[in-house]
Amino acid sequence: MGEKVAAYGIDLAERERYRRKLHECLEGLGRLLSEKRFDRPRNLMGLEIELNLAGADGLPRMMNSQVLERIASHDFQTELAQCNLEVNILPHRLSGRVLDQLAEELRTGLGYAERKAREVAARIVMIGILPTLHADDLTAASLSENDRYVLLNDQMRAARGEDFALDIQGVEHLVSHSPSIAPEAACTSVQLHLQVTPGRFAAVWNAAQAIAAVQVAVGANSPFLFGRELWRESRPPVFQQATDTRPPELQAQGVRPRTWFGERWIDSAYDLFEENLRYFPPLLPLCDPQEPLRVLDEGGVPDLAELVLHNGTIYRWNRPVYAVTDGVPHLRVENRVLPAGPTVADVIANTAFYYGLVRALAEEPRPVWTRLPFSAAATNFDTACRYGIDAILQWPRAGRAGGLTEIPAVRLVRTELLPLAARGLDAWGVEPADRDYYLGVIEERCRRRANGASWQAAAFHHARRQGLDRHAALAAMTRRYSELMHAGQPVHTWPVAWPVGDRAAVTVPRQATTGGG
Repeated sequence: MGEKVAAYGIDLAERERYRRKLHECLEGLGRLLSEKRFDRPRNLMGLEIELNLAGADGLPRMMNSQVLERIASHDFQTELAQCNLEVNILPHRLSGRVLDQLAEELRTGLGYAERKAREVAARIVMIGILPTLHADDLTAASLSENDRYVLLNDQMRAARGEDFALDIQGVEHLVSHSPSIAPEAACTSVQLHLQVTPGRFAAVWNAAQAIAAVQVAVGANSPFLFGRELWRESRPPVFQQATDTRPPELQAQGVRPRTWFGERWIDSAYDLFEENLRYFPPLLPLCDPQEPLRVLDEGGVPDLAELVLHNGTIYRWNRPVYAVTDGVPHLRVENRVLPAGPTVADVIANTAFYYGLVRALAEEPRPVWTRLPFSAAATNFDTACRYGIDAILQWPRAGRAGGLTEIPAVRLVRTELLPLAARGLDAWGVEPADRDYYLGVIEERCRRRANGASWQAAAFHHARRQGLDRHAALAAMTRRYSELMHAGQPVHTWPVAWPVGDRAAVTVPRQATTGGG
């Protein structure tokens, strides 16, 4: 894609052709749906995890190309910044020992990547936001050596017309400006894919939206950015602001941001793709030679390349995905809510909770989204990001009376949602012992009110009480996090206190350039 742009540029005629082809793709999608051309149910799931690179000092290392060269595996790929990698796990059928299989594959892959990273004095850190990142670490010069990222940055900068602004009021206040989208790279996530039939897509997506806040509450792991303690899960506000192509005037008019929770429950996958065309101008108007409607007329299956490309530049927390495998089209819900880490056990526990809960809720005779206003789901998401494991959420009241009640997220999970998740995993045919172990990790987090974000905050303040300055405390906490992450025990078992060592040995001389706090 980048080579094409470098060679030909993007002119007005190309943009007009791209818009036309986008609408042809949408029409083609509608025809495929009406003709029932999609893949049969196969209970397939997929998993992607974005990773950070840090040195033995806990500071970011901008060297993903060197690490990837040593890893030499298609399972590992670049991400936006040079301090990021992504690992992809092949699709699995949701049944049997799938959870333990995923855990073993992740441990093996991450262990191998860690050994290769150490050859160039780097470490793999699986965390939502690397706490030691500084604003100066994330600039246009730190983007990965990939034309796609350069093009995306150029197009988003042109659309905005001015610097991107981060202004987040959390425990402390962060104000920062960037001429590029590079601060987006601070956010590293877990992406959970679920292949669904068109008939089940709306129910699965609605269920995923309804529980997004709960996922964040129990899984938060991103409380710091650029030296400031912000929200317990700071990725959503950081990502939204770092990709916001709207100048202030368009924001004031209520134009929707490209990172978007959404605004309504849906009836079909088509609804989401249609909204993406209706509300968001194209960023990367690159046309594919295939003519989708002609392919359909000839009995084939189109790639819908323009629609797929456009869809990838709109960052819904639950994103619709269209793809073609072996000549057969399929749909997926891509859940992008969760931060990376803290450990493989925690990632698989979050995975089990999501797949079990979304299955159970999608099959309820009286679905939760018929009783929970979408606005309440959106407010819940914001609340969970702010307060993490301590969030108090709105949820439908039990019984016929209806209405909403406020309930602590941990109580909602323990009393209502964990039993539903267990029922959903049973419906998938997951091994009961694995079900109980991984859902037990979620149970223990709720019982102890402890997750990655709460540990990071507590460990940082422990280091500060030992006399370390702010940046030295963040570096010491990051090093300790990395040790415990690779040891592999779930985060709710991690001790907060540890000997931070000689203060002179761990002081990190960095000057803060961000405001607040």
